[in-house]
Amino acid sequence: MPWPLGQGFFGGRFASRPVAALFLLTLATVAAGLGPAGVAWAAEPSAIVRGAYVFRAAGCLACHTDFKNKGAALAGGRALPTPFGIFYSPNITPDPSHGIGAWSDADFVRALRTGVAPDGRHYYPAFPYPAYTGMSERDILDLKAYLFSRPPVATPNKQHDLSFPFRFRVLLWPWKFLFFEAGRRVEDPARDAQWNRGAYLVAHLGHCAECHSPRNILGGIDRDRHLAGNPSGPDGKKVPNITPDPNGGIGDWRESDITFLLKSGFLPDGDFVGGAMTEVVEEGSSHLSDEDRAAIAVYLLSLPPVAGP
Repeated sequence: MPWPLGQGFFGGRFASRPVAALFLLTLATVAAGLGPAGVAWAAEPSAIVRGAYVFRAAGCLACHTDFKNKGAALAGGRALPTPFGIFYSPNITPDPSHGIGAWSDADFVRALRTGVAPDGRHYYPAFPYPAYTGMSERDILDLKAYLFSRPPVATPNKQHDLSFPFRFRVLLWPWKFLFFEAGRRVEDPARDAQWNRGAYLVAHLGHCAECHSPRNILGGIDRDRHLAGNPSGPDGKKVPNITPDPNGGIGDWRESDITFLLKSGFLPDGDFVGGAMTEVVEEGSSHLSDEDRAAIAVYLLSLPPVAGP
């Protein structure tokens, strides 16, 4: 039988109404912020709004939705063919069984910063945590707030179909030792705020190097050819050089050419971007602010030119 106010738990020395009201208010506040696993996940509306912007900048929708087979938004299952086999993106809806609904804030931060799942498994770098590691904690938690505001979808994750020996996750330990360094990005004090913002968007949120840089035989990014194009990008297609190289890159582009492409998808010659870049524009860069697109342009044109296809 429920205790009436002033009896039972609140009886004796703690029978005052102010104390009882304070307790109930605290309990309601805590309960409102608990997810399926008893961890805080309910967020303020402002965090969800900020997270929606991070979500667009990070390109989550295109990778985690199987548009080809009319899959539910963010329920995973999209096939990502690579030279190492086929990866399938996971469910990142707040479903507690098949998605990330049982994840704590710490779980989410660790996944993006270190590439480690809540159960301790190491993620394959098809999930671009080598870029996301530089994200600010606020952006990471705002992103989580937005994802947890989306409808949960009970779609099981698909197993990756990888060739030998890449199917063995134990190999991710030496891979990380060779090619991954965790840590938040530190701004360059010699550069202005616009340049640093552009660097953050390109290197981390937008993870541009993950597609626009070639990889070695072990799947590590070739740092000497950073953003110089990739002959084997998403779906096996070539990805262009976006350094200011005058021949194979964007050396003859103006800042306005870059910002217009990021907003509309149109190239300076009047053609339209193709391949995975179509999704980047439609689902990501076209939703950014004019200031952020300008920051990206300033940063890209400041890079050293690297000859490439």
